[in-house]
Amino acid sequence: MRGVKVSLFGFGNVGKAVARVLLEKERFFRERYGIALKVVSVADTSGVVWLPEGIDLQEALLVKETFGKLSAWTNDYEVYNFTPEEAVEEIDADIVIDVTNDGGAWEWHLAALKADKAVVTSNKPPLAFHYAELVGEAERRNVPYLFEATVMAGTPVIGILRENLLGDTVERIEAVLNATTTFILSRMEEGRTFDEVLREAQSLGIAERDPSGDILGVDAGYKATILHCVAFGPITFRESRVKGIGGISQEKVREARSRGRTIRLVATLERGKITIEPREIPVDSPLAVESHENAAVIWTDLLGELVVKGAGAGLKETASGVVSDVIKAALRIA
Repeated sequence: MRGVKVSLFGFGNVGKAVARVLLEKERFFRERYGIALKVVSVADTSGVVWLPEGIDLQEALLVKETFGKLSAWTNDYEVYNFTPEEAVEEIDADIVIDVTNDGGAWEWHLAALKADKAVVTSNKPPLAFHYAELVGEAERRNVPYLFEATVMAGTPVIGILRENLLGDTVERIEAVLNATTTFILSRMEEGRTFDEVLREAQSLGIAERDPSGDILGVDAGYKATILHCVAFGPITFRESRVKGIGGISQEKVREARSRGRTIRLVATLERGKITIEPREIPVDSPLAVESHENAAVIWTDLLGELVVKGAGAGLKETASGVVSDVIKAALRIA
């Protein structure tokens, strides 16, 4: 049985979901993979809890849910005021998990890789702006850098492109990658206004309090950039052309439906080119997803058309992608 030490950065909703999976499936991972994962540190914005012998994740979850911050956890544990860079340097871990939304996290991802620590992340901006540098460092050091959950949550589109289509040349990808815009456009088809549906999405937790990243197409743009990097080669978000759904009126939605079509925020990727924009698509298109589903249609020279469709949001779904990558990294390390 090989022990693998893990540092978890981010203990909001996704971080807690990851912790629950690691806790509840600990025996499964031991029996199926011969891997004993030991979380040696957990960090939120209030501080870093670190115990080399391993942290009681059940207690960590209880403290977070009761007090809202890890810094309230004083019994038996010391809370450190480390920056992420300091934590990466100080804490002895084999795998660093980043489920934060820290836009500058690429710097401490790079520091972890240079210290020969594997990195698993659901955080999109580091890859959308620094993919070449991060993946290049990981490859030079033969250290896992895994990011399945950055695109389509746990639906393994990254894995398919990165690990399975190795003999194919990808020619084109079209994808619907943002669940918030899909929810809004779907509800507008029922005759409701954009503002009304947005308020509902916020009340249900589907849209953020500041929904601009979704509405303006930035989130979809980050995800499309990452897909391009994997399928075609490095590019940055700055090179993509992005138009959100802010200009979509109820009238436009109604007119599309009258023609047997629906409007979705579609990302189109070809080598060196990324476009994200609202598009009318047939109602029977694989891209005409509902609710929190995402879909990608991949065209290659050998396979032809491949449709990848599944959950693109949700806590358990995102945790699925993160934990799958953790197991992959642990097996490589072991």
